[in-house]
Amino acid sequence: MKESQFTPKFFSLLKKGISKEQLRKDIIAGVIVGIVALPLAIAFAIASGVSPDKGLITAIVAGLIISVLGGSRVQIGGPTGAFIVIVYAVVQEFGVDGLIVATFMAGIILIGMGLARLGNLLKFIPYPLIVGFTSGIAVIIFSSQIKDFFGLSIETVPADFVEKWKVYAANFDSINWAAVGIAVGTILLALNFQRISKKIPGSIVAILISTLAVYFFNIPVSTIETSFGDIPSKLSMPTFPDIDFATVQKLIQPAFAIALLGGIESLLSAVVSDGMIGGRHRSNAELVGQGIANCASSMFGGIPATGAIARTATNVNNGGRTPVAGIVHAVVLLVIMLALAPFAKLIPMACLAGILIVVAYHMSEWRQFKALLKGNKADVMILLVTFFLTVFFDLVIAIQMGIILSSFILMKRMSDATTVKEANNMFNNQENEPEEIFDDELPMLPKGATMYEIRGPLFFGATQTFQDTMARLPDKPKVLILRMRHVPFIDATGIYRLMEIIKKFAKQNTHIILSGVNPKVLHDLEVANIYTLLNEDNITSNIEMASQRAQEIIDS
Repeated sequence: MKESQFTPKFFSLLKKGISKEQLRKDIIAGVIVGIVALPLAIAFAIASGVSPDKGLITAIVAGLIISVLGGSRVQIGGPTGAFIVIVYAVVQEFGVDGLIVATFMAGIILIGMGLARLGNLLKFIPYPLIVGFTSGIAVIIFSSQIKDFFGLSIETVPADFVEKWKVYAANFDSINWAAVGIAVGTILLALNFQRISKKIPGSIVAILISTLAVYFFNIPVSTIETSFGDIPSKLSMPTFPDIDFATVQKLIQPAFAIALLGGIESLLSAVVSDGMIGGRHRSNAELVGQGIANCASSMFGGIPATGAIARTATNVNNGGRTPVAGIVHAVVLLVIMLALAPFAKLIPMACLAGILIVVAYHMSEWRQFKALLKGNKADVMILLVTFFLTVFFDLVIAIQMGIILSSFILMKRMSDATTVKEANNMFNNQENEPEEIFDDELPMLPKGATMYEIRGPLFFGATQTFQDTMARLPDKPKVLILRMRHVPFIDATGIYRLMEIIKKFAKQNTHIILSGVNPKVLHDLEVANIYTLLNEDNITSNIEMASQRAQEIIDS
């Protein structure tokens, strides 16, 4: 019996059964991810303008529910850097009670999106838009940590990006060099400790060393205790604040922003993890699970949560293959909160600043940003508009404008791709190579080769169908020919998906040949460095050459 698209993966796997060996691997992966998540949960909460325990509560409550009720086998949920901008703004304007209500409303919206089966639609967000606002968020996270990185004596840091840097510039004479040393040491350990051990995260080592050094040598730097007081060592009972309807109306826009951002990031993380384990998530079940998790997190006093790409990748790389790993990760964080909260308050703020700067570096996607700047003008426009609006104005406006701009560009491209020909030309082809019926060309293919033809523009709205078709190939051939004679253009999302598929099939020893690529599409592929993944001989001008090339590969 086919399971519903709303059935959580955990229930499906329980019904199927999990082996003892896999259970052991999941428990180990969960413990490791729980340790990795500890400093991030605390740091994200502080950067969002709330107390550090809010981050731990979110990672425990939402992390547990996302694993149990989500649509991914390996998703690890919790607070992420993407929410920092929105959460900080809501807290500044409406307080913590306003954030709780906005998070609960976002959860309801996510549940509604899932039940309305909108999971697949969120995958159509253009890649330049995602890179634009993600890179913008990274810049904001970096700028928000300058005070603690340098140990500056500033009571209140403005929320506005430009005003923030004006205040920094006016207070740089109060630099605490001890704080700088701790922050720099944290960054070096976080980026390089994997050379010593891939199991122990460098951020944890940095926290242990810096906390012990500050405690035993009385180094004069700010700590969590001096900034926020004690960290509670227990979970409080679920509550909900009293709030008036007028405030609820004002919170609708940030709630939608939280829901949209949470949906995009969770599904993006699920897609990435699918590629790592060769699985397939249930997007609508994932949205419902994320929604329930955010409702629960808010009632326990937590902040918004979503799928965390870095923690999910850590889970997969350490052997996690079922939601058991995510459940164990939440239990590990709960044990740490109950037993070690009195010690966590001694962590230096400069150390957390260093950790967040590393997060911002990885989140910046500067390589993808640089590559997209070499693409076509439309993709560059979407990228830069989204990036600068995120940094200087507002993330909500940035996403809205990015989607609107993408829609107009799509309509323009579709219009340009439409041509009108005299009907007689369809039957009396005057070109050098007469058109052949597709079925008549199949016998030309050597044994061991398969051909698929792509018709129409390979843009962000069509890439999911393309990716799904490739994922459902009945068997993996020695050579796969992608005939692209009827692809008038390809955008950055199409290039990204195509390159991901090439890399995936390369791991399965399947060679890909592109046939009939028009000069404009070929130029865009060359700009994206397609030849780093594909031999130049594997891009041919017609099907005859593609067939000959396929024969050469099979015979070699």
